[in-house]
Amino acid sequence: MCKGNIVDLYESLAAAGEHAGAIWTLEQSAELNANLVRFPAGGGVDEHINEEVDVLFVGVTGSGVVEVDGHEHSLRAGTVALVPKGARRSTRSGSGGFAYLTVHRRRGPLRIGGLPR
Repeated sequence: MCKGNIVDLYESLAAAGEHAGAIWTLEQSAELNANLVRFPAGGGVDEHINEEVDVLFVGVTGSGVVEVDGHEHSLRAGTVALVPKGARRSTRSGSGGFAYLTVHRRRGPLRIGGLPR
């Protein structure tokens, strides 16, 4: 839970119950984006390319894999992975309760289908 600018990620996980996906998002910063994400065993994010920002993945609980450009890297509590912009990436949970934090520079609004703004 958030108390001012301090967030207890473990309390946020407990409060979310069994919810999967993004369970907490940083809202207090105009410059940084952070998301606490959790998946059950076998769950994750499909491969995609982010051309806009480097992303830092920080393992919080459980274990899983961050795949970057076809190379698998273990992610568990206390492990950090930097994924550069332009890299193909995906995540996959190897255990129940796999959770990680993503942190990156805040970017502009999502553009669906490459439509001009």
